[in-house]
Amino acid sequence: MFSQTSMEKIKADCSPDAVEQCLSGIRERDRGALEELYYRTSASVYGFALSVLKNTQDAEDVMHDLYLLVWSAAEKYRADGKPMAWILTVTRNLCFQKLREYRKRSDIPQEDWEAYVSSNVNMSADDKLILFECLKNLSDEERQVVMLHAVSGFKHREIAKLLRMPLSTVLSKYNRAVKKLQKFYGGAQ
Repeated sequence: MFSQTSMEKIKADCSPDAVEQCLSGIRERDRGALEELYYRTSASVYGFALSVLKNTQDAEDVMHDLYLLVWSAAEKYRADGKPMAWILTVTRNLCFQKLREYRKRSDIPQEDWEAYVSSNVNMSADDKLILFECLKNLSDEERQVVMLHAVSGFKHREIAKLLRMPLSTVLSKYNRAVKKLQKFYGGAQ
């Protein structure tokens, strides 16, 4: 439906207004709006699900379930200027549901992380390098905080709300992660 050039432009614009417009179209049962929402948000959704589940198949399942749920429940979303927070909250809940169902945590192969990061056109080369190191050297919670902040552009306060952690904990985990990375790079900033 979208040309390669228009898909790249869509992926580049994940602004709250653009995502709100997609959700509005979905409420009107516009399948094109769902496709556009997918192109705008899938990298953030998949990356976040992957950081929680650490399994590519489970992350893909959650991403699939999310867009089905958005299609069927779009009328429940109330526009508040933060549609990605709503989408990622639903994603988080689906991830936790999946973890409860399977009662497992499995390690994700490094090549799966590398494939995800390499294919993300919305990230600069510097962001990709930092993300590679984060994924290898950080704890699960540190990795989630860094992914949400660096990849999805969430503010620390929004991350705290999304992950249901105190703001001070999010800031601490983020700062600890940055220090780990600085230590890894020999103190370079």
